[in-house]
Amino acid sequence: MAVLALAAFIQIERRVPEPMVSLGLFKNKEFTISLLVGFLIFITNFFANVIWPFYLENARGLTATTAGYLLMLFPVVQVIIAPLSGSLSDKKGPYGITLVGLCVILLAQAGFIFLGLKTSWLLVMAIIVLMGFGNGAFQSPNNTLIMSAVAPKDLGVAGGLNALARNMGMVVGISASTTVLYAAMSNEAGRKVTTYLAKQPQLFIDGMHVAFIAATALCVVAVALTAYRMLTMRAGEKS
Repeated sequence: MAVLALAAFIQIERRVPEPMVSLGLFKNKEFTISLLVGFLIFITNFFANVIWPFYLENARGLTATTAGYLLMLFPVVQVIIAPLSGSLSDKKGPYGITLVGLCVILLAQAGFIFLGLKTSWLLVMAIIVLMGFGNGAFQSPNNTLIMSAVAPKDLGVAGGLNALARNMGMVVGISASTTVLYAAMSNEAGRKVTTYLAKQPQLFIDGMHVAFIAATALCVVAVALTAYRMLTMRAGEKS
């Protein structure tokens, strides 16, 4: 039904004189790629947001309070880095900074794949900090690219689509992360698993690794799209 509704919406928007969403915006390569990359990164972020509490509390035995303090490293670092990234992008341009931020996120996502039941807490903290740093470096300049890619009359629509991409990324990330996690755990256990099994913590670790492999793959796509966007725009500037 959702697919049919989307198809109907697109057809109607193409025909009405004053559409709610100007579909012509998506012909703008810079706008479309920036929006898609933001969507992909919010999916990968919510893989971590969903799975990390299970890892810290159930698999590693931390209290909810301690796990919460540990996870606070992510937003704290992001809040510090984001304004610095925004200021630097105004001076140096947003393309390279968004790519650096994505590469740091990719490094963190790859690090999640190798976490286990006895991983050093310093390494765990370092990976969380990397996630915060990468997102702080990426989000501000990518938002700038989205908003600067459209005409002033389309800024409201562009802002709405950017918010939609973020929210959809959250929703897809939550559903995809749990689906991949429990599917991998079920495959490993040889039966259907829909929750954390306290007596089989390694089963969760194996499922977590598969989930973060999927998240890392999405991040690789985001890095490739961003590199393509940067090379294309710089080539256009030279010509």
